Amino acid sequence: MNLLQLNRNIRSIKRYRQIVKVLFKYGFDNLLAYLSLTEVVTRWRRLLHRESSVLAELSQAERMRMALEELGPTFIKLGQFLSTRADIIPPNYVKEFSKLQDSVPPFGYGEVTEEIRRETGKETEELFSFFDPVSIAAASIAQVHRATLLTGEDVVVKVRRPGILEQVETDIEALMLLAIVAERHIPNSELYDPTGQVRELARIIRREMDLSLEGRTIERFSTNFAGDPAIYLPKVYWSVTTKGMLTMEYIDGIKVSELDTLKQAGMDLKLIARRGADAFVKMVLEHGYFHGDPHPGNILIMPDNVICMLDFGMTGRIDPFLKGYLTDILLAILKRDVEEVISLLIYSGDITDSINIRALRRDLSEFIDKYYERPLQELEVGQLLFDFTEIITSYRIKFHPDLLLLAKAFMTIEGMGRMLDPEFDMILHLRPLMEKEIKSRLSPKGAMKYLQGNIGSYVNLLRTLPKDLKEILNRINRDKFKIDLEHRGLDTFIRELDKSINRLSSSLIIAALIVGSSIVMQVSKGPLLMGFPVFAFLGYTIAALIGFVWVVAIIRSGRL
Repeated sequence: MNLLQLNRNIRSIKRYRQIVKVLFKYGFDNLLAYLSLTEVVTRWRRLLHRESSVLAELSQAERMRMALEELGPTFIKLGQFLSTRADIIPPNYVKEFSKLQDSVPPFGYGEVTEEIRRETGKETEELFSFFDPVSIAAASIAQVHRATLLTGEDVVVKVRRPGILEQVETDIEALMLLAIVAERHIPNSELYDPTGQVRELARIIRREMDLSLEGRTIERFSTNFAGDPAIYLPKVYWSVTTKGMLTMEYIDGIKVSELDTLKQAGMDLKLIARRGADAFVKMVLEHGYFHGDPHPGNILIMPDNVICMLDFGMTGRIDPFLKGYLTDILLAILKRDVEEVISLLIYSGDITDSINIRALRRDLSEFIDKYYERPLQELEVGQLLFDFTEIITSYRIKFHPDLLLLAKAFMTIEGMGRMLDPEFDMILHLRPLMEKEIKSRLSPKGAMKYLQGNIGSYVNLLRTLPKDLKEILNRINRDKFKIDLEHRGLDTFIRELDKSINRLSSSLIIAALIVGSSIVMQVSKGPLLMGFPVFAFLGYTIAALIGFVWVVAIIRSGRL
């Protein structure tokens, strides 16, 4: 156990050194210094020489994207995760991180067979009659091969990359350490919750590394769309699926972005656009569970204009509260009800007392005006949601991450719809389901369900209230009732106050030494030096040294 821990520590130290080296290489030594890692920066400046002429032409966002790409899978996932969090990073970083491609060189066929043997306890030949040694796609977590089962079905096999579990865990430890340091040294970092973001990233990437969970997600979507002839999900073969490998039905389809090929195959592009939009709206407003990354590479078109969705590593959830809120927002915009939209936006998020409500109202009014005069068929729902979240996050209002992911997914779906059909109108697909949601909410059954939920909450409150009050009174009687008060922002004030008191004390000491030495000079008693008292010279010298050190410190602080 000790040996394993030692190996882990050595691996972590090497990784930390690599992270610092890459950050320094791309010009982020100022970030390291900001995290109070000045000694590290000084050491790497002596060891490395940056190619500043090349990097000087790039923006900070571009350099950070390149650094994340060089640091590997976990950091690529971090960038992709942050690209959906417009509430915590600036728009230029969101745009740049959206370019991160989860594509890396494939690992060798020998490692593939070794991973399959480790996962199943069997040789590849015992599971497949054919297994293509050349991968058809390779990403940071896994790569994909074509194969044929012993029973004759054509399949694709996704195999997890060797050593990825250990590498990701080491990187998560490094990111958590950086997050903790950031919370200690960066002012107002609690607004962004660095450690919370790292924990969320860890949850997402650990889930993605368990390939059997993706299989279950596919089956859940299959159940949701059962009986819908327009949507098809690949079959999962559980007999050859584990946490480290996923075997699915091979789909022989055409990518939705290959328009010429679709036309040559006699596909109806407008019908495909309508079916795709209807499917996505159903995911959001009916199922509450949607594909988080519906880009063209993940959507294939099969005969009879059937849409097949692939790669369910990223998904989002819309609970009943979020679904109701989203429906209210979109309906208010469609009705051109400015006041209703403003009311919903202001009172939906986590608004602090420091927010300028008047300025927020002004920006929201301008947001509504931007879309007010447009015909409904010209409204882009994805862009509308994205603009809305941009306003909300600019005021640092905490917002549900799944709504931000939804806005991005809506933009992607709308973009594909307009690519397939220039006259594509997302509103036509949204309106029926939103009206159905409103009718369901206002129906006797929906009203009763709402009342039951609230009554249940109040009943639980009444049930626990006497016990809670009794506990509070008991604590007061035992003198164990404590109230913890958190003073935010006082640390900086206390440090500055300490500096001011120290400088004032130094001034008093200097003044006392000068006055005392002057008095001794007049008395002319004690040992003499050149006819003057030695103690007077000593007092003047000490006062001069303290004054010199004091002036130098003030000049170095830049606060004369």
